[in-house]
Amino acid sequence: MYEELCSIKKHKMNRPQTIQIFLPDGSPRSVKIAEITNRVVKAVLVPRNKLDYIATRNELNNVGIYFLFGESADKAKPIVYIGEAEECFDRLKQHNRSKEFWNYAVVMVSKINAFTKSHAKYLEHVAIDQAKDSKRYETENQTAPSKPFVTESMEADLLDSFDTIKILLSTLGFPVFDKIDRQQLASKELLLLNGRNIKAEGDLIDEGFVVFKGSQLKKESVPSCHEYLINLRQKLLQSEIIEEQNDNYVFIQDYIFNSPSTAGGVVLGRSTNGWTKWKNKAGKTLDELKRK
Repeated sequence: MYEELCSIKKHKMNRPQTIQIFLPDGSPRSVKIAEITNRVVKAVLVPRNKLDYIATRNELNNVGIYFLFGESADKAKPIVYIGEAEECFDRLKQHNRSKEFWNYAVVMVSKINAFTKSHAKYLEHVAIDQAKDSKRYETENQTAPSKPFVTESMEADLLDSFDTIKILLSTLGFPVFDKIDRQQLASKELLLLNGRNIKAEGDLIDEGFVVFKGSQLKKESVPSCHEYLINLRQKLLQSEIIEEQNDNYVFIQDYIFNSPSTAGGVVLGRSTNGWTKWKNKAGKTLDELKRK
């Protein structure tokens, strides 16, 4: 049933929704409480330096699942750790002492206090499985917990709650589960970047510029290549996002760059203007297609 319901949700059309974000201390950079007005799940975003403040409120004194977000100098992707707890605030205090990487926590709880330990463990299982499958973030969880037993009807309700969790996380700036689906872009004309003995395919998307699995990039960078491009290429290699094949590197999974120029620079091993280098099959540049 789990696979069938996930398949149904995957093929649903995006629909308009209303999301309310409350700033309890008035600061847009501090704690945020987000909810879809007609759903039972709410998200509480807590910057790490605001744990003392959130301790004065009661939102996190509840059963739920949580996400810890951060970055590493050695990783090409942001990092997430996913867990569940009966008292979420107590668990965040433990992770504040024991885990270094995170800067933000997002906790998902029921607005009507409906989650039980079994519900949270099921949502944790699904969240870790889906995060690993989407490959948008480096997942700190080494192994996914086993799937706990829930009734068929409860599983349907929890998967509906998980759908809400995905939307709230993306709205708050953490698209953990937003898998890049090449098939959904099949009707679009993809952009190409050709160099000597290499070919790459990509597309401009909401979050930046994606280079697709199977794209090639030059193995060697030019002596004048910016250090940030060299470092990013090394991170991609260390994170096993690219691998050496014959005389080039090849993307073995899709990867989102912050701009077309960064994507083009990594592919070519030199600084480049991605807006003029990425072209469709007719030879029109990204600049001509999107900015003129």
